Amino acid sequence: MVVTRFAPSPTGYLHIGGLRTALYNYLWARKNKGKFLLRIEDTDLKRNSKEAMEAIKEAFDWTGLSYDEDVIYQSKRFDIYKSYIEKLLKEKKAYYCYMTKEELDKLREEQIKRKERPRYDGRYRDFEGEPPKGVSPVVRIKVPLGESIEFEDGVKGKISVKVDDVMDDFIIQRSDGTPTYNFVVAIDDALMGITDVIRGDDHLSNTPKQIVVYKALGFDIPKFYHVPMILNPQGKKLSKRDGAMDVMEYKRMGYLPEALLNFLVRLGWSYKDQEIFTLEEMLRLFDPHDINKSASAYNAQKLLWLNAHYIKNSPYERLIKELEFFGVFISDHDKREILIDSLKDRSKTLKEMADAAKKILNTPKEYDEKALKKFIKEETVDILKKFLLSLKEAKELHLPVDWEEFVKSFMQKEDLKLKQLAQPLRIALVGDTVSPSIYDVLSVVGKEGVIFRIEKLLNQITGGK
Repeated sequence: MVVTRFAPSPTGYLHIGGLRTALYNYLWARKNKGKFLLRIEDTDLKRNSKEAMEAIKEAFDWTGLSYDEDVIYQSKRFDIYKSYIEKLLKEKKAYYCYMTKEELDKLREEQIKRKERPRYDGRYRDFEGEPPKGVSPVVRIKVPLGESIEFEDGVKGKISVKVDDVMDDFIIQRSDGTPTYNFVVAIDDALMGITDVIRGDDHLSNTPKQIVVYKALGFDIPKFYHVPMILNPQGKKLSKRDGAMDVMEYKRMGYLPEALLNFLVRLGWSYKDQEIFTLEEMLRLFDPHDINKSASAYNAQKLLWLNAHYIKNSPYERLIKELEFFGVFISDHDKREILIDSLKDRSKTLKEMADAAKKILNTPKEYDEKALKKFIKEETVDILKKFLLSLKEAKELHLPVDWEEFVKSFMQKEDLKLKQLAQPLRIALVGDTVSPSIYDVLSVVGKEGVIFRIEKLLNQITGGK
């Protein structure tokens, strides 16, 4: 059974690179009817943030990437790590190293002078004498000197490194008794039964060290897939300005989770020329062996295009519910579907949609000065006054088609063109000249609301005369 995991550190919020890694792990586990597990790597007790930890879970809930079993917290597993340290010490596969920081710094300086790679010289590897007093030792694992570590990476192909070139006897327990990253990761992956490790290629240099731990403890070695990083359009590391922000910030900006997941799955993976993928299609088609070997470029316009697609194709009930997050409550509005219809094809984000909805639903508090100058003339005031009189005498108007019939009849009677009436009406209704179809807006605002808004504008223009 395929078992994957996502293992963030709660020292900061979950960003989109992490979410993409989680998505790939989720898809591969679900496709193979396996397990997708969540592990919180919170051994850095000083830097852990409770808010960041909650934000990670919140991001999973929002995107729908459900994980199996209980969340595993490394901070609660120190006894487990300690028992494996003791096992390696007992089997002489690890040892106490009493080298002080000052001694290690001096050694490295000398090695740099000799133009050698700075490394621990193994002086305590087989030490049997009296240990120096007053030194709290670290524990180092014995690496297989003179050997090569080889593994097949599902993305990058065969990887082979000479141990002597890339590592020395690395520390697995610090002098304060806390275990180190590469040690606990290998222990946890083994005990959790992880079969496939899909992670960013910034972890590629850690893999040989973790394989050393696997072999020393007799654990099965999982399959590895190291995914290239997401870069900005200029080919540099993604910054917050480029899009490397808290995943939940995308919700606050008005993106739908399925649009974000669709965007992320394509940052490094593809299937023919297809761009739009439902989650069901991702599950059916995704294979980590097909992940690109080269880095992907973040494209903000592509994400907006995808989001607009998902907004356009979302059902009314979904959009009505989503808009509540942005302070738009229309579940009881009798023209809610007309409002949604008028906005969904024009909106790239839910926030943009919500802002446009608020303009229609709320009487303008002020009017755009440029619009007033351009479209409100003396003859315009007369047109609006005549329109107001006709409207007050009209029967009830409900649907956009009713309003269209009424407006066209009025224009024919007064010998007007639509732009002579529509732009002044828009200013009265929403405060400027930007809105969906004027008939949709009139329908949503309703007869009494339209009368009130026109009178408000006229009062401001004429001073109540």
